[in-house]
Amino acid sequence: MLANSLPHGRCGSSFSVLEGVRVIDLTTSIAGPYGTMLLSDLGAEVIKVERKAGDDARYWGPPFLDGESLWFLSVNRNKRSVCLDYTQPEGRQVLDALIDRADVVVINQTPDVQAKLGMAPAQLREGRPGLIVACITGFGLSGRNARRPCYDLIAEGYSGIMDLTGPAEASPQKVGAPAADMLAGSDCAFGVLAALYRRQLSGEGATLDITLTESMIRFTSPRIVPYMGSGEVFRRTGGRDSVIAIYQTFDTADEPLTLSLGTDRIWQRFWALVERPEMGLDPNLASNAQRREQRDDIVAAIAAILRHKPRAQWLELLAEAGVPAGPIYRVDQVTDDAHFHDRGLFFQIERDGHALPQVGLGIQLDGQAAGYRSAPPRLGEHTGEVLGDVLGYSPEHLQRLRQNKLI
Repeated sequence: MLANSLPHGRCGSSFSVLEGVRVIDLTTSIAGPYGTMLLSDLGAEVIKVERKAGDDARYWGPPFLDGESLWFLSVNRNKRSVCLDYTQPEGRQVLDALIDRADVVVINQTPDVQAKLGMAPAQLREGRPGLIVACITGFGLSGRNARRPCYDLIAEGYSGIMDLTGPAEASPQKVGAPAADMLAGSDCAFGVLAALYRRQLSGEGATLDITLTESMIRFTSPRIVPYMGSGEVFRRTGGRDSVIAIYQTFDTADEPLTLSLGTDRIWQRFWALVERPEMGLDPNLASNAQRREQRDDIVAAIAAILRHKPRAQWLELLAEAGVPAGPIYRVDQVTDDAHFHDRGLFFQIERDGHALPQVGLGIQLDGQAAGYRSAPPRLGEHTGEVLGDVLGYSPEHLQRLRQNKLI
């Protein structure tokens, strides 16, 4: 479903649980901006401080919409953008004044760059005992790889997920979305919430050390822990090798589906549905371990059955029987699914006559989905507004900063 066809989001109805929390977002690309957008969806005020060229992701395209990258538009709603050259002394004074009035600062430079810019957590927290500094890097603030640059692709390679994804005969495959970025962004928001809670009790700030590699490795832990406990190295099988015996895709008369027979009761319900209850009651197949030993034969039997009806019919029958199954959507089909529209997951934000598509927070509070407060900002759109509102700068002061090419 394209942007113009999406329902309009509920402007002004975003959650307010973090109302009063001010976040200075100094990050670029995806992970940091996604983490701060999650905080903004929960009600935090997020001030996005960008260098004169702007966030790198503003230029990641095509595709573009209204002159801006759709990647950028996907992770930057509810923020105000300040364009500031804080590498210059007077610009740094402006940044420091903003940080003095902030609860949280989020950065994503490597430790070397942090030190060069005077942005290391210890430097930012000096004289600000309650400040929470969240650092998102590729490898962390310590360790032998701390200085190395990193992107999502690099983190996925380190994590093992690329070796586990795709068919056995294929090359290693990246996940089809920036998984490490999104997971690290979620970890950032999660860590900030925990640090805010601790600060409420103790008044103490925090330094959060979040990495793309470790967020992605933790995502892979259901494969890593079995290896460490058994010595068995799992490899990619096209999704056909799970601890659950039957947990994979199957072809139907038209389109493929996913099927999970994850418990003994679901196993029995499936075979009752396809009118072969004796399979569900066979004592030689009563446990998951037994079924794994005979996986190939079971898969062949199920595949032969499912080929006789189209996917839509199977999905309806399986849902009625309480058997977990689903389609394998393309992205255009995901956005057409009525269930997710019922829950307000997809919406548009109008900006200058353009419909900007958005994917919502995906968390409901007291039965309501989050709305939004503002569209993703243009570069420097709110510079004067923020410096006037937050710092009390006069028009003359702002004009001087402009003349000095600091804003």
